[in-house]
Amino acid sequence: MLQLFLIGIGTGNPDHITREAENAIRGADLVLLPHKEDNKAELAQVRLSLLQSLAVASDRVAHFDMPQRRQQGDDYELQVDEWHDAIAQRWQASLAAHLPSGKGRVALLVWGDPALYDSTLRIAARLGLAQEQVHVVPGITSMQVLCSAHGIALNAIGAPFLVTTGRQLRDNGWPRGVDTLVVMLDGQCSYEQVSEPDVDIYWGAYLGMPQQILMRGRLADMAQRITARRAQARQAHGWIMDIYLLRRH
Repeated sequence: MLQLFLIGIGTGNPDHITREAENAIRGADLVLLPHKEDNKAELAQVRLSLLQSLAVASDRVAHFDMPQRRQQGDDYELQVDEWHDAIAQRWQASLAAHLPSGKGRVALLVWGDPALYDSTLRIAARLGLAQEQVHVVPGITSMQVLCSAHGIALNAIGAPFLVTTGRQLRDNGWPRGVDTLVVMLDGQCSYEQVSEPDVDIYWGAYLGMPQQILMRGRLADMAQRITARRAQARQAHGWIMDIYLLRRH
């Protein structure tokens, strides 16, 4: 029987790998390794370096190219659905090529944690596997690393916080009932549109990696500076993964 392990690997720092994740990777018969556009080759290299540090033989690694998501039109959910179908097809092709018997332990390395703003579980559901064939290994999230790097608590005493996306912040504004927002998946610098008068921002990019960048301060003072630094870093590396926390006073 095929066993699929979705393994959270944190933010790319080998020290973020849990012992459970390490054991799952070492025990895999096949590791699926995605490659994105050429300007994001460094992301695949981070995963590959991690596998090499765990002495995973190259013949146990199946490389595949990630399809690109269609971004024309305003049918965002349909775009994502089509994209997930295409990714699942790439997985199936790799499995058929490398495990023709349909048996074995297959690992996929997931940034952060597979349960937080990640679609790997939804893609895996398209393979038609039974629930007992899919195993999730939790990982350290970028949200945790951000707070640790800045030395701040995620929540105020007895208060809730909200994890959301840049799209939600842009389209709907600051949500009611919370003073702390963690914003992920924001390629549009949506913090620039926040009109709340007294907000602090704690921003981080490439968290846990050697090129980590941290910036913090009053949002009104920092927004343009962060946007400029973000653009500079993206230009230098060809890609960027960032996250930020907003706290209203």
